[in-house]
Amino acid sequence: MNNFGYKENRETLRNAIYSSHGGDCHEAQSIFDLPSAKRWGRAYRWYLRGWLPEQKNATISDLGCGNGRLLYFFKEQGYTNLVGVDISPDQVVLAQQVVSNVVQMNALDWLTDKRRQLDLIVSLDFIEHLYRDEVLNFLDLCHASLKPGGRLILQTPNADSPFGIAVRYGDITHECIYNANQLVRLLRQAGFADIEYREQSPVPIGYSLSSTFRWIIWLMIRSGLQIWNLAETGARLPVLTRVFFVSGIIC
Repeated sequence: MNNFGYKENRETLRNAIYSSHGGDCHEAQSIFDLPSAKRWGRAYRWYLRGWLPEQKNATISDLGCGNGRLLYFFKEQGYTNLVGVDISPDQVVLAQQVVSNVVQMNALDWLTDKRRQLDLIVSLDFIEHLYRDEVLNFLDLCHASLKPGGRLILQTPNADSPFGIAVRYGDITHECIYNANQLVRLLRQAGFADIEYREQSPVPIGYSLSSTFRWIIWLMIRSGLQIWNLAETGARLPVLTRVFFVSGIIC
């Protein structure tokens, strides 16, 4: 049993938790789950549509790469210049079964010497693990690391969702939760432009009949939630799924 009776600082506690984060928090196996990654990737072709580089040799980094599913997605799409970064050693071992270039390191430290080197930074379910002061630094580092025209894509739990709080407290390593309006402002403050956000709803087309049916039901539920919010506040909410995406580019 781990002993957390010591007087910890942030990094000590973080390193202790992330030492076996994949197995403890995500029940990750020791072998990369290829069938699951393929199913997962079919949905992300829809979620990331229009945001990916045209050039297959674009320099792409997956920060907080976890078990490597996103790296596999990019590899399957034909991208060849990929790097994953994760602080958790068991996750790195899994991701290295997909691509060899996976670094065990704090993503903020990894970004410090990457000025104007990257075409795309994707970070799924990562920003909510950062402390507030780290979030501002992280966005500044991402902006500095991207080439002109480069893009940042984030995925994170949604504070505006009725289930957002459940996602927020579903992992002891979550520090903050955001809504679309807040993240748009933070990206704009960091210098990003052409900022867009998207819901992570059921995939309407091209995944399965079940997903299409769920999407239709989701639209009806979403309308009801908007009516509720309109009645209470007189305003509409831009994103209502429990997880959402936001993207911005640099000029």
